[in-house]
Amino acid sequence: MEPLILETETEESTRQLGVTLGTLLESGDIVTLWGGLGAGKTFLARAMARGLEVDPRVPVTSPTFTFINEYEGRLLLYHLDLYRVEEPDELDTLPWQEALYGEGVALVEWPERLGEALPEERLDVQIEITGPHSRRFILQAHGTRNEKRLLSWNLPFKE
Repeated sequence: MEPLILETETEESTRQLGVTLGTLLESGDIVTLWGGLGAGKTFLARAMARGLEVDPRVPVTSPTFTFINEYEGRLLLYHLDLYRVEEPDELDTLPWQEALYGEGVALVEWPERLGEALPEERLDVQIEITGPHSRRFILQAHGTRNEKRLLSWNLPFKE
């Protein structure tokens, strides 16, 4: 399946995209967020949390030092940041499998750190910086269920 490419020009349009994606997520979804430092992974995760109806008074922050944050919303949201993981076996002390394979939604920053444990069924979101406030989002679905859903989404900001 060809990836879906979306463009945003402002922080507000990026936030709107994240909120829209969050409203479309379902129980069991795994979304991996790819991109370098400062690409906007946590910004997008925060917006997706709002789309999942996480209370706007609850700060959604990067779990760089805690590895996993949980948020209550329409669905339970697990936000994982694996930046500090150097080897996949370091994950053995963390409840990452419960987060990825539970009934909530998992958002994973730095998913490449999972190595061979990276789930086959997932939605990859590659974020590219195209300007001071503009971004390109490349969405690639993995798995039949995700491919069908991505095809059905009428998302704004198409390239």
